[in-house]
Amino acid sequence: MKVPILKQGNILIATIQSALTDQDLISLKDNLSHQVIQHRSHGVVIDITELDVMDSFSTRTLRNIASILKLRGADTVIVGMQPDVAFAMVQLGLTLPNVKTARDLEEGLTLLK
Repeated sequence: MKVPILKQGNILIATIQSALTDQDLISLKDNLSHQVIQHRSHGVVIDITELDVMDSFSTRTLRNIASILKLRGADTVIVGMQPDVAFAMVQLGLTLPNVKTARDLEEGLTLLK
């Protein structure tokens, strides 16, 4: 499933609308990396509101996306993590160090401005 990526000023917004396969996550990484350069974006919001599970691969891939985009000049904020997902991640020892998070899209956009 392709993740829609919208442009709002200098910020890209990627909204994950359902569970993604590993290949979908890799495609998202490639698409965001390309679009940050193409649009000269300084920020990216990844909305994971619809996700009810985060496994080790998806967590690692989101962490890698944030690192890659930082090297390309864009800050990343992950928004919309459900409380149960956050709890499960902590229980499993999955973390997103050095990645900004926010409760919702509005708060995420505020962090990037």
